[in-house]
Amino acid sequence: MLDLVIDARAAALAPGFAVKRILPFRQRRMVGPFIFMDHAGPVSLAPGAAPDLDVLPHPHIGLSTVSYLFGGQVTHRDSLGVEQIIRPGEVNWMTAGSGIAHSERFKDPATLAGGQLEMIQTWVALPAADEESAPAFTNYQPHELPVFTENGVWMRLIAGDAFGLRNEVRTHSPLFYLHVVLQPGARFGLPRGYAERGAYVAKGQVEVGGHRYGAGQLLVFTPGPDPVITARETSTLMLLGGEPLGERFIWWNFVSSRRERIEQAKADWQAGRIALPPNDNHEFVPLPPDKSRPAGSPPPQALS
Repeated sequence: MLDLVIDARAAALAPGFAVKRILPFRQRRMVGPFIFMDHAGPVSLAPGAAPDLDVLPHPHIGLSTVSYLFGGQVTHRDSLGVEQIIRPGEVNWMTAGSGIAHSERFKDPATLAGGQLEMIQTWVALPAADEESAPAFTNYQPHELPVFTENGVWMRLIAGDAFGLRNEVRTHSPLFYLHVVLQPGARFGLPRGYAERGAYVAKGQVEVGGHRYGAGQLLVFTPGPDPVITARETSTLMLLGGEPLGERFIWWNFVSSRRERIEQAKADWQAGRIALPPNDNHEFVPLPPDKSRPAGSPPPQALS
């Protein structure tokens, strides 16, 4: 049954560039291993009026960032020396582990002016045994991500195991992550066999249990009977969840099962012990002031 509805909140990444922040939320820090979720765009700016939307080099520990685009393109650079343009239907999966820095640059003015840029980014917390693993990055192409269509339902498996679909995206714990498009009247459920499950309405409107929910809402369900999700118009959903990992601390871009590890990461970034991307090392996001803020509310300087 439906347990909680989370309404996205606005978070500013740059002047004139706000995203919808869904996770973390005070009443629900995580859904399975997913500890962070942002929905950026669609961005539509007049030619020549675009602010600097680039996300400068910034650090991570203890998590994997997962970038998925509905439209546009983004250039990723990281301290492993990777430079990768991500386009719609692809997945950029970056595991920070013991520490990595990366940037995200928006290089195509036509994309911004045309209102094409739209992306979802999530963070997946790592099991405690993998939090200090070596950093890694992989781009997965659309042909590596299985697609299923039937009775007004289109879905792509981004990662994990769901509805009998699997792919080679490397994960560290049991989870599922899907992009689903429902035509009006189509009925859909959620993957079985997971303790925590959620459905984010990116576009459109759906009905669950006689109530309607729209764009910018994350529906979180308790274990038990499968919910029936009915599309009241053409709707785009992101389904996510998995097995819980236990308590995690989150501050800015750092996630860990140990509070002292967060403090170490702060000191490492401040002292320059986390390398910058070798092909994007002329500027970076400084460590933000360590002001008191509600639990689970990272500063908005970085999308990932």
